[in-house]
Amino acid sequence: MGRPKAWLPFGGETMLQRVVRLLGEVVRPIVVVAAPGQDVPPLPADIVTVRDEERGRGPLQGLAAGLSALRGRAEAAYLSSCDVPFLRPSFVRRMIDLLGDQAICVPFVDGFHHPLAAVYRVGIVDSVTQLLSENRLRPVFLFETASTRIVEARELIDVDPGIQSLRNLNTVAEYEEALKEWEEEKREN
Repeated sequence: MGRPKAWLPFGGETMLQRVVRLLGEVVRPIVVVAAPGQDVPPLPADIVTVRDEERGRGPLQGLAAGLSALRGRAEAAYLSSCDVPFLRPSFVRRMIDLLGDQAICVPFVDGFHHPLAAVYRVGIVDSVTQLLSENRLRPVFLFETASTRIVEARELIDVDPGIQSLRNLNTVAEYEEALKEWEEEKREN
């Protein structure tokens, strides 16, 4: 992208501020996980920011930091990246509702698991830490070791018809297209 995604402007706020605001419609508390030394945009005072213990270890490292910060404060956490400007609170609610008695609830859409749009019970933090200690950094390893509810697209389309909540932005072209779509949608409404 050429610059930190969390700081990209999107509709009068940064991308991270937007995702935090949207999540705030559904969940509390909110914990933002940043890399060691990473600068994050200003956030509301009730948002907790924690740091990965080690840089470059992927989403499991962030999950461990976030779940550890939530111990004693929540039963489960919805994990999101900061580059999903079309995240719908109704999507997050559905994922939480589908968790049931499982440890994890993860979408499987278009042939891929989406671990950065999933719900994790706080109690699995020890399993995450174990995988990190074994250098098994792929989230799918966690899905294989913990009781996991796989959610298919058909279970989500009534709350997010285009399943835009899973649409993350990885290139300048994707970012520019998303801004254009957001502006068009804003004009139509």
